[in-house]
Amino acid sequence: MKTISLFIAAFFTLSVSNAQTADEIISKHVNAIGGKDNWKKVTSMVQTGNMSVQGAEIQMKRSIIHNKAARTDISLMGMTGYQIVTNTEGWSYMPFQGAATVEAMTADQVKDEQEGLDIQGVVIDYATKGHKPEYLGKEDVDGTECFKVKMTLKGGKTQTLFFDPATYYIIKAISTMSANGQEAEVATSFSNYQKHSSGIVLPMSTTVPMGPGFNADLTIESVEVNTTLDASLFKPSK
Repeated sequence: MKTISLFIAAFFTLSVSNAQTADEIISKHVNAIGGKDNWKKVTSMVQTGNMSVQGAEIQMKRSIIHNKAARTDISLMGMTGYQIVTNTEGWSYMPFQGAATVEAMTADQVKDEQEGLDIQGVVIDYATKGHKPEYLGKEDVDGTECFKVKMTLKGGKTQTLFFDPATYYIIKAISTMSANGQEAEVATSFSNYQKHSSGIVLPMSTTVPMGPGFNADLTIESVEVNTTLDASLFKPSK
């Protein structure tokens, strides 16, 4: 009985220790990216950039109103398409994929994309949002021994975040995404963090593996914060 009691006490102590470690790592990360106060002032954001995929150059523009709506415009092969997601519905128009008209997104697709409506991301006020962190120790990411934290989101999905111990920036994130009725893990790498005039700090370079031997590399060229975005932008126009 005494052995069992000691085991329970040790397990409880370990659990509390892990939670505190995760909290501390996230707190330092939030400070490193500009602080909670600066991020909570952000109500809208527009990012423009260029994505390179196997030699093809794709122009992208993402406009988002915090927790309300997001639109991503994509220009490729002389054609421009878009994806719109709101807190109730979504649409896509991708002519370079053969679409001739706007297509309504399914309920599951909308639900998956709605996580991206949070400009602040999962770490700002994570407890209030219902997300739970768990410290998983350290793991090497391209030669950097990173802190590894698993975030279980309110809806049940998970993200595994890797924090550079020198900067407390997230340099890699592994998340689960749904595609064609199947779930797959996607590992995204972040680099070239820069401070915006609003005080927030953002990664200006992102890399996503697209298949064996090739990646999609996104470079953000400009960021606008708290610009006025007309509601009509988030309605299908074609």
